[in-house]
Amino acid sequence: MTAEPGPLNVVTGAFGYTGQHIARQLLSLGERVLTLSNHPDRTDPFDGRVAVSPFNFDRPDLLTETLKGASVLYNTYWVRFPHSGVTFEQAVENSRTLIKAAEEAGVQRIVHVSITNASSDSPLPYFRGKGVVEEYVKGSRMSYAIIRPTVLFGGEDVLINNIAWSLRRFPVFPVFGSGEYRLQPVHVEDMARIAVNAGHEERSLVMDGAGPEVYTFDELVRLLADSIGSKARVIHLRPGLALFVSRLVGYLTRDVVITRDEIRGLMSGLLVSENEPTGETRLSQWLEQNTGTVGVAYASELARHYK
Repeated sequence: MTAEPGPLNVVTGAFGYTGQHIARQLLSLGERVLTLSNHPDRTDPFDGRVAVSPFNFDRPDLLTETLKGASVLYNTYWVRFPHSGVTFEQAVENSRTLIKAAEEAGVQRIVHVSITNASSDSPLPYFRGKGVVEEYVKGSRMSYAIIRPTVLFGGEDVLINNIAWSLRRFPVFPVFGSGEYRLQPVHVEDMARIAVNAGHEERSLVMDGAGPEVYTFDELVRLLADSIGSKARVIHLRPGLALFVSRLVGYLTRDVVITRDEIRGLMSGLLVSENEPTGETRLSQWLEQNTGTVGVAYASELARHYK
């Protein structure tokens, strides 16, 4: 007797970072996964177990047709910074198109990955755009779960992995300003678990995805340096000068290491939750187990999303 197929989930960006971990958890539960991707011809990390379709933002009718039959949409789509003609405003409009297509396709629930302290009133375009999209999600006909992660770590994350990469390779590491601003890292698998659990609920909710440890940025850099045995000197520079240094590293790596707005968001303490931690994995313990791998390879934002 053939087993009944599991429910169909759509995960945007399952060939990327967060989306890939969400898709793996869904597959482990016996559920089916379709991914929407800007790079449908990219190497498949799932050996054919995940169906693939392009986003088709410019053809909402095709996007709606693709989404038909899905019960939950897990949305990780966003842009870290404007690039290749895609602005934050365009990302907001693309998100709106996706939400409307999901409604018309009869999708019952959306799990939307946002960011801590997102607000449509934020002076920072990233956080403001995320806040606007949250409003579209809340105004849809679908039940929703909005998950607001702080900063992710685990595997090839961009921020923490690349700090460790720099500490391994350069004699100095610049900290923006005092380094006393805080952040609360959450492991990517914890984030995926939070998202999948939320997808199996029925009530609408908004919750942060935050780990159990809070660090100042200076403490985080020194923890990473100690964990990997780096002898790099940690120095404090004015944010503008530190940004200039990061652009030199970006030239070497052919990537955008960090933007001015990201520095402002980091220094404003926006990557900390005011609520109880929802993640379980401690960065300090994870580093003890992954000393030999963290920061060994550079995680390129441009290579991941644009090349």
